[in-house]
Amino acid sequence: MASRYSQSSVVTTVVSNYFDDCASSHEDVDLVSQRRDSETASSSHGNASGSTTTSLAYLPHNKVLSELRHEAFEACVPTGPSDNGLVSKWRPKERMKTGCVSLVLCLNISVDPPDVIKISPCARMECWIDPFSMAPQKALETIGKTLSSQYDRWQPRARYKYQLDPTVEEVKKLCNTCRKSAKTERVLFHYNGHGVPKPTANGEIWLFNRSYTQYIPLPISDLDSWLKTPSIYVFDCSAAGMIVNAFNELIDWGASGSSRDCILLAACEAHETLPQSAEFPADVFTSCLTTPIKMALRWFCKRSLLRESVDESLIDKIPGRQNDRKTLLGELNWIFTAVTDTIAWNVLPHDLFQRLFRQDLLVASLFRNFLLAERIMRSANCSPISQPMLPPTHQHHMWDAWDMAAEICLAQLPSLIEDPTAEFLPSPFFSEQLTAFEVWLDHGSEDKKPPEQLPIVLQVLLSQCHRFRALVLLGRFLDMGPWAVDLALSVGIFPYVLKLLQTTTPELRQILVFIWTKILALDKSCQVDLVKDGGHTYFIRFLDSMEAYPEQRAMAAFVLAIIVDGHRKGQEACVEAGLIHVCLKHLQGSSTNDSQADPLFLQWLCLCMGKLWEDFTEAQILGLQADAPAIYATLLSEPQPEVRACAVFALGTLLDMVGDSCRDGAAGDDEYDDDEKARAEISIVRSLLTVVSDGSPLVRAEVAVALARFAFGHNKHLNSGSRWRVSASSPLANSGIMHGSPLSDDSSHHSDSGILNDGVSNGVVNHSRAKPLDNAMYSQCVLAMCTLAKDPSARIASLGRRVLSIIGIEQVVAKPMRTTSGSVRPGEPTTASLSPNLAGLARSSSWFDMNGGHLPLTFRTPPVSPPRPSYLTGMRRVCSLEFRPHLINSPDSGLADPLLGSVGSSGASERSLLPQSTIYNWSCGYFSKPLLTASDDSEEMIARREEREKFALEHIAKCQHSSVSKLNNNNQIASWDTKFETGTKTTLLHPFSPIVIAADENERIRIWNYEEAIPLNSFDNHDYPEKGITKLCLVNELDDSLLLAASGDGNIRIWKDYNRKNKQKLVTAFSSIQGHKPGVRSLNAVVDWQQQSGYLYASGEISSIMLWDLDREQLVNSIPSSSDCSISALAASQVHGGQFAAGFVDASVRLYDVRTPEMLVCEMRPHMQNVERVVGIGYQPGLDSAKIVSASQAGDIQFLDTRNHRDAYLTINAHRGSLTALAIHRHAPIIASGSAKQLIKVFSLEGEQLGTIRYLHTFMGQKISSVSCLTFHPYQVLLAAGAVDGCVTIYADDNCQAR
Repeated sequence: MASRYSQSSVVTTVVSNYFDDCASSHEDVDLVSQRRDSETASSSHGNASGSTTTSLAYLPHNKVLSELRHEAFEACVPTGPSDNGLVSKWRPKERMKTGCVSLVLCLNISVDPPDVIKISPCARMECWIDPFSMAPQKALETIGKTLSSQYDRWQPRARYKYQLDPTVEEVKKLCNTCRKSAKTERVLFHYNGHGVPKPTANGEIWLFNRSYTQYIPLPISDLDSWLKTPSIYVFDCSAAGMIVNAFNELIDWGASGSSRDCILLAACEAHETLPQSAEFPADVFTSCLTTPIKMALRWFCKRSLLRESVDESLIDKIPGRQNDRKTLLGELNWIFTAVTDTIAWNVLPHDLFQRLFRQDLLVASLFRNFLLAERIMRSANCSPISQPMLPPTHQHHMWDAWDMAAEICLAQLPSLIEDPTAEFLPSPFFSEQLTAFEVWLDHGSEDKKPPEQLPIVLQVLLSQCHRFRALVLLGRFLDMGPWAVDLALSVGIFPYVLKLLQTTTPELRQILVFIWTKILALDKSCQVDLVKDGGHTYFIRFLDSMEAYPEQRAMAAFVLAIIVDGHRKGQEACVEAGLIHVCLKHLQGSSTNDSQADPLFLQWLCLCMGKLWEDFTEAQILGLQADAPAIYATLLSEPQPEVRACAVFALGTLLDMVGDSCRDGAAGDDEYDDDEKARAEISIVRSLLTVVSDGSPLVRAEVAVALARFAFGHNKHLNSGSRWRVSASSPLANSGIMHGSPLSDDSSHHSDSGILNDGVSNGVVNHSRAKPLDNAMYSQCVLAMCTLAKDPSARIASLGRRVLSIIGIEQVVAKPMRTTSGSVRPGEPTTASLSPNLAGLARSSSWFDMNGGHLPLTFRTPPVSPPRPSYLTGMRRVCSLEFRPHLINSPDSGLADPLLGSVGSSGASERSLLPQSTIYNWSCGYFSKPLLTASDDSEEMIARREEREKFALEHIAKCQHSSVSKLNNNNQIASWDTKFETGTKTTLLHPFSPIVIAADENERIRIWNYEEAIPLNSFDNHDYPEKGITKLCLVNELDDSLLLAASGDGNIRIWKDYNRKNKQKLVTAFSSIQGHKPGVRSLNAVVDWQQQSGYLYASGEISSIMLWDLDREQLVNSIPSSSDCSISALAASQVHGGQFAAGFVDASVRLYDVRTPEMLVCEMRPHMQNVERVVGIGYQPGLDSAKIVSASQAGDIQFLDTRNHRDAYLTINAHRGSLTALAIHRHAPIIASGSAKQLIKVFSLEGEQLGTIRYLHTFMGQKISSVSCLTFHPYQVLLAAGAVDGCVTIYADDNCQAR
């Protein structure tokens, strides 16, 4: 079946305004599937015109058990969004700030240093001021103030101090003052050495003496000792690399324990001189760092085609403000920031990018501008350097994008200056970069180079005109997987999308919710930021809005669930904002309005509430007051297992977890008294008991966890199991709950007669203040726990045992002896055979009686009158640890579980040992996966299915139209000794591979390739085999088939990868038969699977036929069998969904159709001569649903047409009183019967005997044993026969062998 969470709706809704074509393509797919369904429907009624169309009716189009939950339920332990570890690396370790800036200018205007020979004309401008245009001292002060104001634009809140042509003492005082003022913040030290000699080889910079008659060196080590850390140095002088080299010797940057946070920016290498060309300012490095737009445009203008039309002086007149993106200057600055950020992001390691470009605003600005300095100065053969070192970026292709944007802006400049009212045309830079990002999204993947436009997308979020498109593309990127979310977070997306939650723009809501879903699916730690900024209210409003699609509101519920997950402030904020009312309102609405009932939405409403209530008493009380248990109880019958499991989780979190002794002290009890709480708990537990035997392990696991919470809270009452007596006539003893029947609420009225509670345990009076609940409820709970402890899923059985251990019941489970003796059934616990002797002990060993002898148990509280020990083989009783604390650590205390050792200890440590729910973490995984695109393997799956359909149709036609030739001993093509000690119980031929599957009485499954004669796999169906496997079926045989193994006790287990050695995985498991007849020891379950409808039919020693929908994993009907006898054979039609035939022990045959109101179509008694059980039954090949074949143990085979109720139209007396097996080919006109007398007979549908296969004497004179099972290949005339001696032989007719 199609996946429940249709991806089309998410695409079309989240990205609706942008990708209209997505919706139409999905509609096309739906139309195709509808057309195909209608073709199938029309062809399945009556005779269709063409053989192909007719044949299509034989091929089912549905697929079950292929959801996310079936990947590996048994093995996997899901993890939810992480709140620590690798993913939080994107967060800057701590935000830094440059608090103080010290500027040291050594210009000594009008005096050139001795080591510099200047050219003419020479670079003169300092801070865009000509120092010779005014008096030297005034020029010096003006330059100092200007530099200070240029820095101030990048970090307005810093304190600025400068020294002009200073002495060493003045610099020392300046540095000490700055460090003292900045405290732990960063200090910037800017040194301009254009009026002093180059730094020395020892790394000394030059200053002046007081009278300016000497240059005084300042060792870099002194400077470092004054400024300490954190610091950043800018050295604008020739040979600045000398200083960097000296720092490198002084500080060991690579030392692991180094705490030095010291950054260096230097104008050139150690051997280089600053450019003197008049086209540059003298302080070209400083100009790049502090006035990048002016510097970049002037440099570009000289190299551009615009140099003729744009005068350089116009650059100083560019209109607008740098921080206003709607002006020309603001847009240029915005583009420059985007370009330099992008270059840095693409060339730097991510942790270095974080440190330099995201931690400190001033450092980030300086490094962006440093990239420009490198580009400009390298054109003058000068290489600026930094520590940490950056790779070369001057030739990065993003500079071309900057040049183009600059050219477009400059081209408008003359007209804008002429007419100040004219509006400038925004640059196409951002829309072009978004298009480039979109192209990457169409073709990129995790394995390819990341999209270089990511920092630009972040910048675009600042602009209203591009914001929606940028968010949609960002959403598509984040959907590619957790790696993409991590990349986006490390580029710095988080503060932007957090701030956007303050906007009220309606069209952004859906995509913002999607983006936050993706972020929180990776990193839960963002919950703190959301609550701090009040972001939770945004999602509550969205959750409550009716315009949004349910899938999107499910995402909002997911975000809110993360916000409240283990975060008390989040829980309190959401309760205050009315989240409980909103969620319960929509859950109530879903039960009345079908269009609202989207499964994903319901699932997350449940999880959101469960997480809100978890360990938060005030919220639990609000939930109980709002009648939440009743609202959630209705969800327990929803068709989606995920919804049912999440509803159980939510109900479980409402159960009181406070221990009995301190329950009355719980917060909020004043407003919600004990009686109301008890009523609510009874209501919740009753609801839980209805799904103890749900078809989905997902649901049952949550029931086990919820019952563990209940058991923990009511330990003392449940622990006194020995004080309850269940009389032999009580419905509790025989209700079959242990075999999985749903518990009815009306059993509580038996509590007075059947259950006594004297309030005393081992002579110790129970002083608990809290009122115990109804005793019948406690006994039902223990029965439910025992049911879970026997669950066919090993994971749930283990949970069930842990729950039992909480209330002091241990299981003594030993793997039974595999034996072939007749006295005890193979694979059954030996205690089971003693159960009839225990009938008189009902009052004293009620647990054992209620378990029907199937579950050996140990009690930690001894009964008041212990029964004689000789009756209780396999049981142990130990005193309750509450009364024997010295035994807790003793080796012979018989503790089966770590939980048992903690019963008397403090509540907190006990609670940590309770089984934990996994549904929340498991459900979170859905949002980590891509939601907007279909999985890549779908095309491959479709191709494989089409290939199999073609194969099936060809072979169906051959089967129908070719006459079957003889089948006898000469036709044997393979023989396999399975080595089954107890013989082959059932076999199955794979439709598309030369594989035969066999199973035995001990529930061992073996798989063999009969062409190559090699074993493929062998495994146990489960660890404690009891009844043998009675049926093997393939589920989804046209796709990746699953192996369904039905045990004699009605337990169903479905396996994937069953033919890969030791790679088999359990997909699902459940008990298909519930509530067997009183006094029945063995169920003898009969089961059949119908792919057309997705139904599994199961019956046995019960008075009804259970109808399971495997897509819903739910019991959808219990059909009365209309007979006092039990069913011995069951066959579902493989062509007509909903139709099946049943053969009974009294030799009667009944046909059913679940689509009709009365279900029973007809009843016949064809085997009247010798009334013995029906051994085999099945529909005849073809589309006629009225014709069936039935065989009884007496040996007669009856051909029936249900349109003639009275008599069989053909009878074959195949064997004399020993028929053991019947096989009917799905498409060829052939049947086969097997006998206990080592004989197989093959007949045509007209009754003609086509052959006899005898098990011949071997050369040693031994006879091979009797036939135990027969099965035909679905699409070829191949017959597999299993024998009691464990041998499987395969026969092919002559035509098949020839082919």
